Amino acid sequence: MNTFGSLSARLTETFAKLRTKGKLSASDVDGTVREIRRALLEADVALPVVKDFVGRVRERALGDEVNAVLNPAQQVVQIVNDELVGILGGQQRRLMFAKQPPTILMLAGLQGAGKTTLAGKLAKWLKKEGHTPLLVACDLQRPNAVTQLGVVAEQAGAAIYAPEPGNGVGDPVRVARDGVSYAREKHHDFVIIDTAGRLGVDAELMQQAADIRRATNPDEVLFVIDAMIGQDAVATAQAFQTGVDFTGVVLTKLDGDARGGAALSIRGVTGKPILFAATGETLDDFEPFHPDRMASRILDLGDVLTLIEQAQAAFNEEEARKTAEKIANDQFTLDDFLHQMQQLRGQGSIKKMMGMLPGMGKIKQQLEEFDERKILHTEAIIQAMTKAERANPKLLNGSRRLRIAKGSGMTVTDVNMLMKQFEQASKMMRTVARGGVPQVSGMSPVPGMHGGKKKQQAQGKKRGAKKSGNPAKRAAVATAAPVKAQGAGFALNSSAASAAKAPRAEDLAKVQNILRNSGLR
Repeated sequence: MNTFGSLSARLTETFAKLRTKGKLSASDVDGTVREIRRALLEADVALPVVKDFVGRVRERALGDEVNAVLNPAQQVVQIVNDELVGILGGQQRRLMFAKQPPTILMLAGLQGAGKTTLAGKLAKWLKKEGHTPLLVACDLQRPNAVTQLGVVAEQAGAAIYAPEPGNGVGDPVRVARDGVSYAREKHHDFVIIDTAGRLGVDAELMQQAADIRRATNPDEVLFVIDAMIGQDAVATAQAFQTGVDFTGVVLTKLDGDARGGAALSIRGVTGKPILFAATGETLDDFEPFHPDRMASRILDLGDVLTLIEQAQAAFNEEEARKTAEKIANDQFTLDDFLHQMQQLRGQGSIKKMMGMLPGMGKIKQQLEEFDERKILHTEAIIQAMTKAERANPKLLNGSRRLRIAKGSGMTVTDVNMLMKQFEQASKMMRTVARGGVPQVSGMSPVPGMHGGKKKQQAQGKKRGAKKSGNPAKRAAVATAAPVKAQGAGFALNSSAASAAKAPRAEDLAKVQNILRNSGLR
């Protein structure tokens, strides 16, 4: 479950009540606004932010832009989406670079917010962008903080400046100043200063942070805050704004199960932009913060753009093109299937990627029950096969399947289920590669993801045979179908699904607009 899970569910439920309305009355709007207000307060959003938000929603919802349309529910979704984007910051704000390297980034925040791990995530992300970051160990208070930063730096493949052992020994201001000089000498173009935190805000903490800021004159002071601390986030942010005057915010633990009010409150209360979000425990679980994409996730409209970007970063375009040709020509083998899954697993959490697809909130329980270890079991089964068997699955008779099951430590039932999933996935990918829309059956083509009940399967098939009367919805279904297939992990690169060039920015924007404007899908 993501941080906004409960808020997303409440808002989606509220919008669903508007589906049968041909036109919104003032009482309909007031009732909807009350539900939105209650959902935001339960999510620990600060009261001043809630008041401003619901006030703007109500004003726009009572305007002609809603009353004049046939489907007001979709318009209300659009209004709420726009206002969410607004309180999250509007436009994405990128890092400010120094005119003359190095660019100095100072991290500030309470102890336990995840500053040290965040330093490693930021360093690894900068390295992927072609930079040469240097981590400077200025947290000389917390036991073993310097050692921890050294481990994180090694994992990120980044250099570290740590002349003092820490554990209460050393002058953090001098280390910060000398670290910047060392970076210039060694030609590092980024300096990331990891400062000390406290269990609570106090004068000593603020004085030390202010002294380091004056000594290094950083280009960015990033306030690192745990997204799960709720209402305390506002008071903490205001204290750091007064004491250190940070320039941007980084949200950590955004994958937690808290109510997520911190993310929606900080921008509105401090006016400072959210620059990055840490969404997991590994160093790769880190991404720039896009207000529009986060708003789409909260409203269960998905985050197709981030999903495609992750796929394009992980998959080789030439290999993807060859895979697409194999799929279209019925030459896709179990070896290709294995390679696709290994690439997919290399991207990180499959569950998290699937959660970026539109409408996944409706199958939240299935998504929660998704077992990523099944991918490893699938790999073991395929690797237990001979080359001939991988190339031609028709060779797999009963005795061969028994041998494969024993060789992989699995059961014959597991082998049979994998072959059914492979057959279904191959069929689905052939349809997508040839420009069609795949029909979804009861069994999921993703190992570890179970289908719904038989009754739900039958209803799904029945619905799949009909087309929506809403043109925007039909367009969204047609456009999103290849992306959903990619999200399953068997043709994640968009060029693999279409054997064409990578999508242009304007094309991706159209996809998101269609999904967003379709409202309740």
